Amino acid sequence: MATSLSGSVFEANPYEGHPNLSELEAEVLWQYAKLSQNIKELIAETRRVSEAPDEKMLKQLRALEVKMGLVLTLFKASVWAVINEQPMADLSGPYADTTADATIRE
Repeated sequence: MATSLSGSVFEANPYEGHPNLSELEAEVLWQYAKLSQNIKELIAETRRVSEAPDEKMLKQLRALEVKMGLVLTLFKASVWAVINEQPMADLSGPYADTTADATIRE
């Protein structure tokens, strides 16, 4: 998307040799000019992308979404399997609910 004008900004300092500018001032102005051109190109590209969706990217994102759904399902199944393999907690521990035992014994 670089035009010939923007290309010249990146190739040579248009402020170099200006009689009213020091070398440092010319360099700073050149950096600002390059930054300005980069921002203009970014705005143009952002507008282009936002106006119409990129079909190729949408297909790739959909495929990624399907794969992530599969990964999530497998992860949930793995967690469930690990939980089911754990032995039952000992109900006589210090944090056991004794009210349930009392009602059962009566």
